Amino acid sequence: MSIDFLISVLDSMEKPTRINRNNVANIVLEQPKLITTLVNLTFDTDNKLSIKAAWILEWLCTHHGINNINQCLDIFTEKISEVHFHSAIRPCAKICEHIAIAYTSKEENDTKFYLKENHINTIVETGFDWLITDQKIAVRAYSMTTLYLFGLHKRWIHPELKHLISSKIIHESKGCKARGTKILKLINKHS
Repeated sequence: MSIDFLISVLDSMEKPTRINRNNVANIVLEQPKLITTLVNLTFDTDNKLSIKAAWILEWLCTHHGINNINQCLDIFTEKISEVHFHSAIRPCAKICEHIAIAYTSKEENDTKFYLKENHINTIVETGFDWLITDQKIAVRAYSMTTLYLFGLHKRWIHPELKHLISSKIIHESKGCKARGTKILKLINKHS
């Protein structure tokens, strides 16, 4: 299977139904070299196809494991701040949350080996950017969790996150307030 085939499959996918995302993810899993192509397509941010690529990448990471993109963490973190379609930001934010969960897990996993300090710094910076800009609730929720988890290893994050949640986010939508309150409780419990 080629890159052109993957592009044609993504192009023909009309809706992000579970079955469609699963089918395309299975195609990618059959040819692991296509994972890098999928990551690159996700960050071809002037192309609307990047939205569909992001959907599949998130599905792959959520249902088949975050380890699938470990070899692509350089590309992922280098380009993450360039994503601008709202429909692509949400899956990227969820992938960041998966990365943070794997990194902070008590169990050994490959993500702990592949994820470097510069990757974490870029994800943290992007997470804060997503919290202070106009983003959908899901992006904010995933970002708060990601920042909380990385804050377990970087002491400066929790005070900044706590301030941002208390002064801004908690006063927005009910969803932001609920996640913000949960994260504040976790921060307070941890400190």
